[in-house]
Amino acid sequence: MKVLFFTAILLPLGFGLAATSAAHANSLPEGEAKPLVQQLCSSCHQSNRINQSSGYSRAGWQELISSMIDLSEHPSQALIISYLAEHFPAHNQLSPTLVAGNSVINFKEWLVPTLGQRARDPIQAADGSIWWAGQWANVIGRIDPKTGEMEEFALPAGAMPHTVTVDGTGNIWYTGNKNGTVGRFAPETGKITEYAMPDPAAKDPHSAIFDRHGRMWFTLQHSNQVGRLSPATGEIKLISMPTANSRPYGIKIDGNDNPWVACNGSNCLVKVDATTMAVQEYKLPDVKTKIRRLDFSSDGMVWYVNSSQGRLGQFNPVTGKSKEWPSPSGTQSHPYAIAVIDDIIWYNESGMRPDTLVRLDPKTEQFQSWPIPSGGIYAGIVRHMRPTAEGNLLIHQGSTNRIILVTISDEQ
Repeated sequence: MKVLFFTAILLPLGFGLAATSAAHANSLPEGEAKPLVQQLCSSCHQSNRINQSSGYSRAGWQELISSMIDLSEHPSQALIISYLAEHFPAHNQLSPTLVAGNSVINFKEWLVPTLGQRARDPIQAADGSIWWAGQWANVIGRIDPKTGEMEEFALPAGAMPHTVTVDGTGNIWYTGNKNGTVGRFAPETGKITEYAMPDPAAKDPHSAIFDRHGRMWFTLQHSNQVGRLSPATGEIKLISMPTANSRPYGIKIDGNDNPWVACNGSNCLVKVDATTMAVQEYKLPDVKTKIRRLDFSSDGMVWYVNSSQGRLGQFNPVTGKSKEWPSPSGTQSHPYAIAVIDDIIWYNESGMRPDTLVRLDPKTEQFQSWPIPSGGIYAGIVRHMRPTAEGNLLIHQGSTNRIILVTISDEQ
């Protein structure tokens, strides 16, 4: 995929990237290649993301860029690489605090075919295949983990999928984050069925999950709503959050089949009654709390990432009490994704470079952490993680377009 991918496909979709680029123009130092870097890099992300990186050597910048965009035929490739290496060398200002331990894990990476898509949210289907959302390329993709074969499927114009999930019959569902839809993809036929939001204010379907009755629940972050779709009828019901600007983000199903929602804009967790869709809001003690995602352990405890405060939290739905632990890398670590596997808590510290995968054993309250690789470098963050049937973990590095399987071994 050549550099023309960005100007020919991404820009007409209305991301307002030109205005964003201008707003961050002064974040880059002067140099001959500055206009080129602004133009090319701002096609996918704000140029100040470069300042927020950990910096790289010339070889590191070359590898990082090659996983985002193909500059092999660009006449100024060497000039661009030299500019970045000179002005943004490697530094340790964002280095995480890594914690040693006895657990052993292994990372297996796949670089997806279409560069620049921000591959994310991998999930395992019943047949063992791995599916992901390629948000910026408007595709969903499938990996055969046994052969490494990958295939991508184009979605209806403007869908820009934020996530994928799988129903009980093997269909792949995605959330149309930019066109206010959710969609069903039938792998056997390639047929896509779109379901539009019944409310024009419901604009941004976000994260999604199925309950045990086959209903899909999903959040709409900026619309401040939660939705329920019944696939048998296509009916969608929407409810608004009790607190304005709660920004419902992650969503999981508890042991009673009720959805719980993480608030990325307020210090709350929200439980939705699966039958009546009545909402119960639980306020957490620290008003500065913002929660990206949550999950459950087998005892019914809610585990959440206090992203804004750099902490991992546990909430007891029976007593209403919460407990939090400082994440190893501190207040700026920005925990993001979370998954509970065999009552071990896994999450990442997205504010660090490299992004770290963190393990907590609640019985011992002992942490362990690892840097998450992206090829030969460390770049990007995990925005969602989900377990596999084998008890392993699926993560991603969106900025480098990698899907990653984390194989978890027993303690040695």
